[in-house]
Amino acid sequence: MPLVEHTPLPAFEKLRQRGEKVLTHKQALHQDIRELHVGLLNMMPDAAMIATEIQFMRLVGSCNQIAQFYVHPFTVEGLPRSKETQAYIDSYYSSFEQIKTMGLDALIVTGANVSNPSLDQEPFWEPLKEVIGWARENVTSVLCSCLATHALVKQLYNIERQPMPAKLWGVYPHRVTHNEHPLLRDINTRFDVPHSRFNAIHREQLERAGLTILIESDVAGVHMAVSPDQYSLVYFQGHPEYDTNSLLKEYKREVNRYISGERADYPPVPESYFCEDAAEIVEHHRLHVQKAMREGIATPPFPEAHIEPLLDNTWRDTTKSIVNNWLGLVYENTSLEQFRPTT
Repeated sequence: MPLVEHTPLPAFEKLRQRGEKVLTHKQALHQDIRELHVGLLNMMPDAAMIATEIQFMRLVGSCNQIAQFYVHPFTVEGLPRSKETQAYIDSYYSSFEQIKTMGLDALIVTGANVSNPSLDQEPFWEPLKEVIGWARENVTSVLCSCLATHALVKQLYNIERQPMPAKLWGVYPHRVTHNEHPLLRDINTRFDVPHSRFNAIHREQLERAGLTILIESDVAGVHMAVSPDQYSLVYFQGHPEYDTNSLLKEYKREVNRYISGERADYPPVPESYFCEDAAEIVEHHRLHVQKAMREGIATPPFPEAHIEPLLDNTWRDTTKSIVNNWLGLVYENTSLEQFRPTT
């Protein structure tokens, strides 16, 4: 069932322009359908914040549960923001105090960029801890992506993530390891998932804490796990919410960092992401960039428009099914008395 445009958040119109069904608030009031209120704790850096907001809202809106979906974006203190991004947050995001007053049925927590050796040294650590403490008492289920998973398993189970020899960056084959779990109902048993991270939480660490591993990869390790009660905390270590071009945009940013001198080496390409033709374009661009830098002339523009049509998405349908199953469990485990009419 559709998302409800209950605030002036620009994402609603952007989703509508992409063909997603979005009801106006007035249209929603004329339907006698249960509401599900989903919080979106968006901790992504400025460059990816709005894209991440749209990605998760689209996944929620693709759900086929008989409900109207109200998505409530908010964020926490301790994340570096530009003036423009902070103004956007002030205009369109709820505060955590407003979220607590209103209440939620489900909560999604995004990843974030970090700059300290340990997660508990990050400025957002205590604000995030407060949100999760509240959510565990007041929200039916919490779904976490990438860095949020690392932060929560440290907060809740004292599990330390482990640095990897090199960044895990690309699209990797995965398989279901728990076929009968309700979160995995009617999904493909083999599929791909994008990853982009320098650290990992391993199967043995999670199993010692009583978590159930649901999806993993021989290359990328554990992707999805769930809390001992099987639904109240859902952990993704990858980025199943990514758009087809998300890794391309990350790669472009790293190339630009190399050109500007922010990184010393030319970035490697994301693994198993570019087809042969796209890889050829990328390699051709690398050679021209490095030649231009040696000669002290302007570097060529990144050929994003030529690469993007060549990209494949091999994870979106599976992700939609998992999110649909997750919201179905929220629907089943949330009593009617908890639903709040939106006025």
